[in-house]
Amino acid sequence: MSVTEARRNQIANPAFFRPRTHRPHLLRRAEGFTYLGVLLLVTIMGFGLAAFGELYSHAAQRDKEQELLFVGAQFRDAIASYYNRSPGAKSYPKKLEDLVEDQRFPMPQHHLRRIYRDPMTEGVDWAVVEAPGGGGIMGVHSRSEEAPVKSGNFAASEAAFEAAENYSKWQFIYSPPGPASSATPNPAR
Repeated sequence: MSVTEARRNQIANPAFFRPRTHRPHLLRRAEGFTYLGVLLLVTIMGFGLAAFGELYSHAAQRDKEQELLFVGAQFRDAIASYYNRSPGAKSYPKKLEDLVEDQRFPMPQHHLRRIYRDPMTEGVDWAVVEAPGGGGIMGVHSRSEEAPVKSGNFAASEAAFEAAENYSKWQFIYSPPGPASSATPNPAR
């Protein structure tokens, strides 16, 4: 009988396909190791996902900060435009909506496209900085009390942000050059 025929006979035997049960103690030990291996794998995956979540959250916070810096600069530039284009005496806008549609001219001027949302609070409820003597709005800032991630490398116009302990201290203020710039703004409302 050749090896091939012996193999065929062995495979033809129905007992060939039955599970081997002559070493049950080895199978029980292997099941315990498998269980521990799966527990270890789940634990490692949990730690990995937690670390990834932390990194993602940190990156999202940095993106919000970048958006706040951009939007704040847009408001500051719009207030500067409103102030410098004033017919007659220079004045600040009385409300933020005046930046969107300035009705002081025969053809309304648009210093901002719209009132941008605050990326930190997800609303358009900006806190405003009033000009001295109640002369209008000279700046805006977020109402968020969260601590910023960014603490350095700000532009020259935003150098005061380095010492800020929360986003509400990031005030985007336009102060015209000259003697009027020495005046201190009124507290935010």
